[in-house]
Amino acid sequence: MSQTKELVSVIVPLLDEKDSLVELYLAVEQALSEAYEFEVIFVDDGSTDGSWDVIRALIEDSKCARGIRFRRNYGKSYALHYGFKAAKGDFVVTIDADLQDDPAEIPDMIQMLKNGYDVVSGWKKERKDPISKTIPSLFFNKVTSVVTGIKLHDFNCGLKAYKREVVERLELYGEKHRYIPLLAYWDGYRNIGEKQVKHHPRKHGKSKFGLSRFINGFLDLLTLMFINFYLQRPMHFFGTLGSAFLISGSAITIYLVIMRLFYNQFLAGRPLLLFGILLILLGIQFFTIGLFGEMISRNRADSRNINIREEL
Repeated sequence: MSQTKELVSVIVPLLDEKDSLVELYLAVEQALSEAYEFEVIFVDDGSTDGSWDVIRALIEDSKCARGIRFRRNYGKSYALHYGFKAAKGDFVVTIDADLQDDPAEIPDMIQMLKNGYDVVSGWKKERKDPISKTIPSLFFNKVTSVVTGIKLHDFNCGLKAYKREVVERLELYGEKHRYIPLLAYWDGYRNIGEKQVKHHPRKHGKSKFGLSRFINGFLDLLTLMFINFYLQRPMHFFGTLGSAFLISGSAITIYLVIMRLFYNQFLAGRPLLLFGILLILLGIQFFTIGLFGEMISRNRADSRNINIREEL
Protein backbone atom coordinates (compact mmCIF):
# COMPACT_ATOMS: atom_id res chain seq x y z
CA MET A 1 0.00 0.00 0.00
CA SER A 2 1.53 3.31 -1.09
CA GLN A 3 2.00 6.04 1.48
CA THR A 4 0.01 9.23 0.92
CA LYS A 5 2.21 12.16 0.02
CA GLU A 6 2.05 15.36 2.02
CA LEU A 7 0.49 18.35 0.31
CA VAL A 8 2.51 21.53 -0.24
CA SER A 9 0.75 24.78 -1.13
CA VAL A 10 2.90 27.22 -3.11
CA ILE A 11 1.48 30.74 -3.15
CA VAL A 12 2.59 33.06 -5.95
CA PRO A 13 1.55 36.72 -5.58
CA LEU A 14 1.99 38.54 -8.89
CA LEU A 15 1.44 41.74 -10.80
CA ASP A 16 2.06 41.82 -14.56
CA GLU A 17 4.34 38.78 -14.75
CA LYS A 18 2.79 36.85 -17.66
CA ASP A 19 6.14 35.92 -19.24
CA SER A 20 7.36 34.15 -16.09
CA LEU A 21 4.36 32.12 -14.96
CA VAL A 22 4.64 28.99 -17.08
CA GLU A 23 8.35 28.63 -16.43
CA LEU A 24 7.80 29.14 -12.69
CA TYR A 25 5.02 26.55 -12.57
CA LEU A 26 7.18 23.96 -14.38
CA ALA A 27 10.07 24.64 -12.00
CA VAL A 28 7.82 24.15 -8.96
CA GLU A 29 6.47 20.95 -10.49
CA GLN A 30 9.97 19.65 -11.08
CA ALA A 31 11.03 20.48 -7.52
CA LEU A 32 8.04 18.95 -5.72
CA SER A 33 6.24 16.35 -7.81
CA GLU A 34 8.48 13.43 -6.89
CA ALA A 35 8.19 13.71 -3.10
CA TYR A 36 5.00 15.70 -2.51
CA GLU A 37 1.54 16.43 -3.70
CA PHE A 38 1.42 20.12 -4.48
CA GLU A 39 -0.79 22.99 -5.51
CA VAL A 40 0.30 26.31 -6.96
CA ILE A 41 -2.02 29.20 -6.07
CA PHE A 42 -1.48 32.20 -8.32
CA VAL A 43 -2.85 35.40 -6.79
CA ASP A 44 -3.22 38.00 -9.53
CA ASP A 45 -3.04 41.39 -7.83
CA GLY A 46 -4.78 43.38 -10.56
CA SER A 47 -2.54 42.56 -13.56
CA THR A 48 -3.26 44.30 -16.86
CA ASP A 49 -0.76 42.49 -19.10
CA GLY A 50 -2.70 39.26 -19.66
CA SER A 51 -1.28 37.35 -16.70
CA TRP A 52 -4.73 36.00 -15.85
CA ASP A 53 -5.07 34.44 -19.30
CA VAL A 54 -1.84 32.53 -18.69
CA ILE A 55 -3.06 31.43 -15.26
CA ARG A 56 -6.39 30.31 -16.71
CA ALA A 57 -4.55 28.21 -19.32
CA LEU A 58 -2.39 26.61 -16.61
CA ILE A 59 -5.48 25.76 -14.57
CA GLU A 60 -7.10 24.12 -17.60
CA ASP A 61 -3.97 22.07 -18.30
CA SER A 62 -3.15 21.01 -14.72
CA LYS A 63 -5.18 20.00 -11.70
CA CYS A 64 -2.39 21.36 -9.49
CA ALA A 65 -2.80 25.00 -10.53
CA ARG A 66 -5.31 27.35 -8.91
CA GLY A 67 -5.96 31.06 -9.25
CA ILE A 68 -7.31 34.08 -7.42
CA ARG A 69 -7.84 37.34 -9.28
CA PHE A 70 -8.30 40.77 -7.69
CA ARG A 71 -10.30 43.45 -9.51
CA ARG A 72 -7.52 45.97 -8.88
CA ASN A 73 -4.09 46.19 -7.30
CA TYR A 74 -4.30 45.86 -3.51
CA GLY A 75 -0.69 45.01 -2.66
CA LYS A 76 1.37 41.97 -1.82
CA SER A 77 0.14 41.65 1.76
CA TYR A 78 -3.46 41.22 0.66
CA ALA A 79 -2.41 38.79 -2.07
CA LEU A 80 -0.62 36.61 0.49
CA HIS A 81 -3.49 36.95 2.95
CA TYR A 82 -6.01 35.48 0.53
CA GLY A 83 -3.49 32.95 -0.71
CA PHE A 84 -3.01 31.71 2.85
CA LYS A 85 -6.76 31.40 3.32
CA ALA A 86 -7.07 29.35 0.11
CA ALA A 87 -4.11 27.05 0.87
CA LYS A 88 -4.91 23.43 1.70
CA GLY A 89 -1.39 22.10 2.19
CA ASP A 90 0.35 20.66 5.24
CA PHE A 91 3.14 23.13 4.43
CA VAL A 92 2.76 26.56 2.82
CA VAL A 93 5.45 28.18 0.69
CA THR A 94 5.51 31.70 -0.76
CA ILE A 95 7.58 32.61 -3.80
CA ASP A 96 7.63 35.66 -6.05
CA ALA A 97 6.64 35.29 -9.69
CA ASP A 98 9.72 36.99 -11.19
CA LEU A 99 11.87 33.80 -11.32
CA GLN A 100 14.58 35.38 -9.18
CA ASP A 101 14.00 32.86 -6.37
CA ASP A 102 14.69 29.22 -7.20
CA PRO A 103 11.89 26.68 -6.54
CA ALA A 104 14.59 23.99 -6.24
CA GLU A 105 15.22 25.34 -2.71
CA ILE A 106 11.71 24.44 -1.55
CA PRO A 107 12.25 20.75 -0.61
CA ASP A 108 15.15 21.61 1.71
CA MET A 109 13.09 24.35 3.36
CA ILE A 110 10.22 21.92 3.92
CA GLN A 111 12.66 19.46 5.46
CA MET A 112 13.75 22.17 7.90
CA LEU A 113 10.08 22.54 8.90
CA LYS A 114 9.90 18.81 9.48
CA ASN A 115 13.00 19.07 11.66
CA GLY A 116 11.23 21.46 14.03
CA TYR A 117 11.17 24.95 12.56
CA ASP A 118 7.86 26.82 12.38
CA VAL A 119 9.05 29.29 9.75
CA VAL A 120 11.97 29.11 7.33
CA SER A 121 12.97 32.34 5.62
CA GLY A 122 15.14 32.53 2.52
CA TRP A 123 18.36 34.55 2.55
CA LYS A 124 19.57 35.97 -0.76
CA LYS A 125 23.20 36.18 0.35
CA GLU A 126 24.48 36.68 -3.20
CA ARG A 127 21.79 38.95 -4.55
CA LYS A 128 21.51 39.59 -8.29
CA ASP A 129 19.98 43.05 -8.11
CA PRO A 130 21.29 46.57 -8.80
CA ILE A 131 22.97 48.45 -5.99
CA SER A 132 19.98 50.80 -5.80
CA LYS A 133 18.05 47.88 -4.30
CA THR A 134 20.76 46.00 -2.40
CA ILE A 135 22.09 48.87 -0.26
CA PRO A 136 18.68 50.12 1.02
CA SER A 137 17.61 46.52 1.59
CA LEU A 138 20.78 45.79 3.60
CA PHE A 139 20.12 48.81 5.81
CA PHE A 140 16.44 47.93 6.19
CA ASN A 141 17.18 44.33 7.20
CA LYS A 142 19.85 45.35 9.70
CA VAL A 143 17.62 47.89 11.43
CA THR A 144 14.66 45.51 11.47
CA SER A 145 16.76 42.72 12.96
CA VAL A 146 18.07 44.99 15.73
CA VAL A 147 14.66 46.49 16.55
CA THR A 148 12.74 43.19 16.56
CA GLY A 149 15.46 40.95 18.01
CA ILE A 150 14.88 38.34 15.26
CA LYS A 151 18.21 37.43 13.70
CA LEU A 152 17.32 37.22 10.02
CA HIS A 153 19.49 38.60 7.24
CA ASP A 154 16.72 39.04 4.69
CA PHE A 155 13.20 39.96 5.81
CA ASN A 156 12.38 40.95 2.21
CA CYS A 157 12.99 37.55 0.63
CA GLY A 158 9.79 36.33 -1.02
CA LEU A 159 10.78 32.68 -0.64
CA LYS A 160 9.57 31.47 2.74
CA ALA A 161 8.11 28.22 4.09
CA TYR A 162 5.61 27.80 6.93
CA LYS A 163 3.80 25.15 8.83
CA ARG A 164 0.14 25.46 7.99
CA GLU A 165 -0.91 26.36 11.53
CA VAL A 166 1.31 29.46 11.43
CA VAL A 167 -0.32 31.11 8.41
CA GLU A 168 -3.86 30.20 9.47
CA ARG A 169 -3.69 32.85 12.18
CA LEU A 170 -2.10 35.68 10.19
CA GLU A 171 -3.91 38.89 9.29
CA LEU A 172 -1.93 40.79 6.65
CA TYR A 173 -2.41 44.28 5.24
CA GLY A 174 -0.32 47.30 4.26
CA GLU A 175 3.35 46.29 3.93
CA LYS A 176 3.24 43.72 6.71
CA HIS A 177 4.09 40.77 4.47
CA ARG A 178 7.78 41.45 5.08
CA TYR A 179 7.22 41.03 8.83
CA ILE A 180 5.54 37.62 8.78
CA PRO A 181 8.41 36.01 10.76
CA LEU A 182 7.94 38.72 13.40
CA LEU A 183 4.18 38.24 13.51
CA ALA A 184 4.65 34.48 13.86
CA TYR A 185 7.20 35.00 16.63
CA TRP A 186 4.83 37.25 18.57
CA ASP A 187 2.11 34.62 18.15
CA GLY A 188 4.26 32.05 19.94
CA TYR A 189 6.07 30.37 17.03
CA ARG A 190 9.62 30.88 18.20
CA ASN A 191 11.46 28.38 15.99
CA ILE A 192 12.34 30.60 13.05
CA GLY A 193 15.06 29.40 10.71
CA GLU A 194 16.92 30.82 7.76
CA LYS A 195 18.33 29.19 4.65
CA GLN A 196 20.67 30.63 2.06
CA VAL A 197 18.96 30.43 -1.31
CA LYS A 198 20.03 30.95 -4.90
CA HIS A 199 19.07 34.26 -6.44
CA HIS A 200 18.86 34.89 -10.17
CA PRO A 201 18.77 38.08 -12.24
CA ARG A 202 15.32 39.15 -13.34
CA LYS A 203 14.54 37.62 -16.76
CA HIS A 204 11.34 39.44 -17.71
CA GLY A 205 9.76 42.79 -16.98
CA LYS A 206 10.82 45.11 -14.20
CA SER A 207 10.47 45.36 -10.45
CA LYS A 208 7.18 46.72 -9.14
CA PHE A 209 8.76 48.03 -5.93
CA GLY A 210 10.56 51.34 -5.51
CA LEU A 211 12.34 53.13 -2.68
CA SER A 212 8.99 54.01 -1.11
CA ARG A 213 8.53 50.40 0.01
CA PHE A 214 11.37 50.81 2.54
CA ILE A 215 9.81 54.00 3.95
CA ASN A 216 6.42 52.29 4.17
CA GLY A 217 8.10 49.25 5.65
CA PHE A 218 9.65 51.26 8.48
CA LEU A 219 6.33 52.95 9.20
CA ASP A 220 4.62 49.56 9.34
CA LEU A 221 7.36 48.31 11.68
CA LEU A 222 6.65 51.19 14.08
CA THR A 223 2.94 50.40 13.86
CA LEU A 224 3.51 46.73 14.61
CA MET A 225 5.80 47.48 17.55
CA PHE A 226 3.25 49.88 19.05
CA ILE A 227 0.32 47.49 18.54
CA ASN A 228 2.19 44.53 19.98
CA PHE A 229 3.43 46.27 23.11
CA TYR A 230 0.69 48.79 23.87
CA LEU A 231 -2.60 47.76 22.23
CA GLN A 232 -3.79 46.00 25.39
CA ARG A 233 -2.31 48.64 27.73
CA PRO A 234 -2.45 52.05 26.01
CA MET A 235 -2.17 53.86 29.34
CA HIS A 236 1.40 52.55 29.70
CA PHE A 237 2.37 54.48 26.57
CA PHE A 238 0.24 57.61 26.77
CA GLY A 239 0.45 57.73 30.57
CA THR A 240 4.25 57.67 30.46
CA LEU A 241 4.32 60.56 28.00
CA GLY A 242 1.65 62.39 30.00
CA SER A 243 3.64 61.95 33.21
CA ALA A 244 6.80 63.29 31.61
CA PHE A 245 4.99 66.38 30.30
CA LEU A 246 3.13 66.98 33.58
CA ILE A 247 6.25 66.66 35.74
CA SER A 248 8.25 68.94 33.44
CA GLY A 249 5.49 71.53 33.20
CA SER A 250 4.83 71.47 36.94
CA ALA A 251 8.53 71.85 37.73
CA ILE A 252 8.77 74.88 35.45
CA THR A 253 5.63 76.43 36.94
CA ILE A 254 6.80 75.86 40.54
CA TYR A 255 10.18 77.40 39.70
CA LEU A 256 8.50 80.51 38.28
CA VAL A 257 6.18 80.82 41.30
CA ILE A 258 9.18 80.66 43.65
CA MET A 259 10.99 83.31 41.61
CA ARG A 260 7.93 85.57 41.81
CA LEU A 261 7.17 85.10 45.51
CA PHE A 262 10.66 85.10 46.96
CA TYR A 263 12.81 86.95 44.44
CA ASN A 264 10.26 89.49 43.23
CA GLN A 265 10.77 88.62 39.56
CA PHE A 266 7.91 89.46 37.24
CA LEU A 267 6.47 86.71 35.04
CA ALA A 268 4.89 88.89 32.38
CA GLY A 269 6.45 88.37 28.97
CA ARG A 270 8.40 85.26 29.98
CA PRO A 271 8.07 82.50 27.33
CA LEU A 272 9.04 79.93 29.96
CA LEU A 273 5.68 80.43 31.69
CA LEU A 274 3.77 79.69 28.51
CA PHE A 275 5.99 76.68 27.85
CA GLY A 276 5.31 75.27 31.33
CA ILE A 277 1.55 75.69 30.93
CA LEU A 278 1.74 74.05 27.48
CA LEU A 279 3.52 71.02 28.93
CA ILE A 280 0.89 70.66 31.65
CA LEU A 281 -1.93 70.80 29.10
CA LEU A 282 -0.16 68.23 26.90
CA GLY A 283 0.28 65.96 29.90
CA ILE A 284 -3.43 66.16 30.74
CA GLN A 285 -4.31 65.43 27.10
CA PHE A 286 -2.07 62.36 26.93
CA PHE A 287 -3.53 61.05 30.17
CA THR A 288 -7.02 61.54 28.75
CA ILE A 289 -6.10 59.70 25.56
CA GLY A 290 -4.66 56.86 27.64
CA LEU A 291 -7.85 56.59 29.70
CA PHE A 292 -10.02 56.50 26.59
CA GLY A 293 -7.70 53.89 25.12
CA GLU A 294 -8.00 51.74 28.24
CA MET A 295 -11.80 51.94 28.13
CA ILE A 296 -11.85 50.97 24.44
CA SER A 297 -9.33 48.18 25.03
CA ARG A 298 -11.34 46.79 27.95
CA ASN A 299 -14.56 47.01 25.96
CA ARG A 300 -12.98 45.09 23.08
CA ALA A 301 -11.14 42.56 25.26
CA ASP A 302 -11.42 39.17 23.64
CA SER A 303 -9.71 35.83 24.29
CA ARG A 304 -10.45 34.41 20.84
CA ASN A 305 -7.02 35.35 19.49
CA ILE A 306 -5.11 33.52 22.23
CA ASN A 307 -2.86 30.89 20.68
CA ILE A 308 -3.45 27.76 22.79
CA ARG A 309 -0.59 25.33 22.34
CA GLU A 310 -2.03 22.32 24.10
CA GLU A 311 -5.15 21.35 26.02
CA LEU A 312 -5.55 18.07 27.87
